[in-house]
This record gives sequence, structure tokens and C-alpha cells, in this order.
Amino acid sequence: MKRQMINPGLTQARHYDQLHFSSATRVGDMIWVSGQVGLDLTTATVGQGMEAQARLAFENLKAVLEAAGASLADIVEIMTFHTDLRGDIQAFVKVKDEYLPERYPSWTGVGVSQLARPEFLVEIRAIAVAGCGAD
Repeated sequence: MKRQMINPGLTQARHYDQLHFSSATRVGDMIWVSGQVGLDLTTATVGQGMEAQARLAFENLKAVLEAAGASLADIVEIMTFHTDLRGDIQAFVKVKDEYLPERYPSWTGVGVSQLARPEFLVEIRAIAVAGCGAD
């Protein structure tokens, strides 16, 4: 099996070329997605508040998975990092449930003191198995 690096659109220049990491790595049907944040990758605008950032992070996650040949339904695990885990958890869960409405994956939520930029509130990383979400 070969390792495939997934870097859709602007992530090739911003992540892979500048910071030396892939947005995702696929080996066989397994896909490991690097942490996605609440940043609009086309405008470099950070979402205002937890709901906006969570929505952007899930949209980024969706785009990376699609580039890897998978979908949000193929996610088997997420790990989320929150700068205010207790204060923002309900807003995050509301958005998470919009993007992952059934067959919930495993989830670990971790409170952290900081993320890559001070305005980031949440980061989502995921593991997916391509094709496992199909009914």
C-alpha cells in the first residue's frame, strides 16, 4: 500500500509547502485528517464565535475528506481541542450534530490553553475509513 498525501486547493501552498504537513494522509481506506480550524481558507477570515468557527472547521474537514475520496459519514473518530471547553461545548455540539447527525463517531474533547492563533477557539482532527459510512 502506498501513502497518499492529501492537500486540496490552497492547503498545498499554506500547509504542505510552508509548514511541511499534509491536510490528510491516506493509506488504503484509512484517512488521518490533520486538525481543521475555524478559518475560511479562501479569504483567510476567522469565524466569529464558536458556532461560526465550528462550522468553518467542519466545512474544511469535509473538503479534505472529499479530496481524499471520503465523506463526513466515513469518520470513525474525532478529537477536538477547545480553548474554552466547558463554556463553548453546547455551541460546538449543536454544530457537530448538524455535520455528524447519526452513527456518531468516537469523540475525545480536550481543553487547551492555546491553539495556533490566539483567535482560534476549536480545532478538529479526524480519522476516517473511506466507504464505511455508506449504507
